[in-house]
Amino acid sequence: MKTSLADFAAARDSGRPILLTGGAVVTMDPAVADLDAGDVLLAGSRIVAIGPDLLADPEHAAAAASALVVDTRGAIVSPGFVDTHRHAWEAQLRRSIPDVRDLGEYVMSTLAGIAPSYTPDDMYVGTRLAALTALDSGITTMLDFSHNSRSASHSDAAVNALIDTGIRGVHASMGPHFGEWDRQWPADMGRLVRDFHGAGNGLVTLRLAALSTDEIAGPAVAYGPELAAVARDLGVWTSIDAVFGIPSSDAILRWADMGILDPTLTLIHSTGLTRDAWSAMGDAGVTVSLAPTSDAQIGLETAVPAIDEALAAGIRPGLGIDVEVALASDMFTQMRALHAIQRMRATNAAYGTEETHDKITTRDVLDFATLRGAEANGLGDVTGSLSPGKEADILVVRADDINNMPLNDAVGTLVLGSDARNIDAVLVAGNARKWAGSLVGEDIDALRDEVVRSRDDITRRVASL
Repeated sequence: MKTSLADFAAARDSGRPILLTGGAVVTMDPAVADLDAGDVLLAGSRIVAIGPDLLADPEHAAAAASALVVDTRGAIVSPGFVDTHRHAWEAQLRRSIPDVRDLGEYVMSTLAGIAPSYTPDDMYVGTRLAALTALDSGITTMLDFSHNSRSASHSDAAVNALIDTGIRGVHASMGPHFGEWDRQWPADMGRLVRDFHGAGNGLVTLRLAALSTDEIAGPAVAYGPELAAVARDLGVWTSIDAVFGIPSSDAILRWADMGILDPTLTLIHSTGLTRDAWSAMGDAGVTVSLAPTSDAQIGLETAVPAIDEALAAGIRPGLGIDVEVALASDMFTQMRALHAIQRMRATNAAYGTEETHDKITTRDVLDFATLRGAEANGLGDVTGSLSPGKEADILVVRADDINNMPLNDAVGTLVLGSDARNIDAVLVAGNARKWAGSLVGEDIDALRDEVVRSRDDITRRVASL
């Protein structure tokens, strides 16, 4: 990145336009064409215009001429990724159970065995680590499914971690599965919405979180009429986790009968559901969050990400990371896993026959990782694509690095070739959160000390029980 961070920040802070010029532009907006080489004009937090040569565009020439020019030749300019489901508080426990046998082992080891020992400080450290890692790997929006809200202080710590990192964060609050806690949830949701919805200069939003059934943690955290009323009264959306199999299918049909299956719901995993459940979901206009590596690696229900089922129901899903205790932390892995698994299934289904089955494309999975994720997070009119008027949540990805050169197909390179090391810049609402390949304003050594201290403290508390 030839433009200095100081010059970029000065232009952003003064309101001077910024022109990203010369790079390949991938918009993910069906109404705005991709460009082999083009310009993206920013003003403040927003995208103003996109075109092949904005200096020659009468409508935008004056602003482009006055702008700070950022040379993006040799790079791809794209929307930031959108994570629709991550349990961020667990980040100190990364890869602590890399070969977890099944969901039961994860639930008993992490949610029953370790989660009750978390303090508010541990919530802050884990959530901050997850959010910074997300930014470093190109995720500009992260939904934190924060299901360890043992007290109001635990919730506040998690939200403040999102604010302090500068990520576009969605805090989805749920009471814990096991152990002692203050039982302040869901009543505390009103305070959280009042105090934090729109915090961090508008970057943080709130929503309710719940489970689909009472099988894992009992009825208090299972979605139904009571929690639906809480969300409705507060005007927030709801993320519903552990949507698996026949019990969740039956629950979905009950919600439809009750009139509480609607577009304000995001159903997570949605693995092993019946055709009737998918039909009801499609009719209701719910959104879906798939967790490709979680389903396959942990072995959730059928262990097959429900991409074909979602598309058949007319639902284009978002993607999520889920649990870092056993899984990768980045969106590149989710896109590649889903792309490979779906195409493997399509080919296998036709093997030895003359049948043909549709295969998803690299553009499909990039769509899921950007625009459809933004829609699932209730932010489709804010982020998820490079569109004039939307917030400038943008990646600049080096396409001339050794693992990407030469650039032949920008979408294919983003999905199949790139990783965090290729990300030169990450902008959130036009602010640089990563620049010249490094996170902005973060002392990684100090962060490491905090993370290790927190992990060791948690380990000692668990061992003393």
